[in-house]
Amino acid sequence: MPRQTRLILCPINLRHAKVEYNAYSEAVDMARRRGARLILATVAPEIERNMNIYNSDTYWGEQLQIFLKAHPADGVEVEPIVRKGAVHRQIVKLADERNVDLIVMEAANPKVQDYLLGTTASHVVTHAECSVYVVRS
Repeated sequence: MPRQTRLILCPINLRHAKVEYNAYSEAVDMARRRGARLILATVAPEIERNMNIYNSDTYWGEQLQIFLKAHPADGVEVEPIVRKGAVHRQIVKLADERNVDLIVMEAANPKVQDYLLGTTASHVVTHAECSVYVVRS
């Protein structure tokens, strides 16, 4: 019997949202086809370099809502989540905590396109307990 996909996690770096839209779009399509829910997560750094951001949870939560408003996932239940910390660790931790069935993410940061697979994606593929679908831009 095939495994059922009930919950998909799509981590997105909002600093590269134009490029990472490909993974989000793929995750929405998959969720729609499979009747799954979608967690759209962004990971904020522990300490913001931009001192104008006083509350990163609030700031990145608002940015996530702006992204969702600009790119609605019609017909899919989306739960936005903001985490703090090391991106690669937070993605795996969130997937484990929520019993995610599938992670859909970008292959690499657009600034390092020379790599076949970026360090974050490589870590997630290696350490996640669930399947990982890596999208190339």
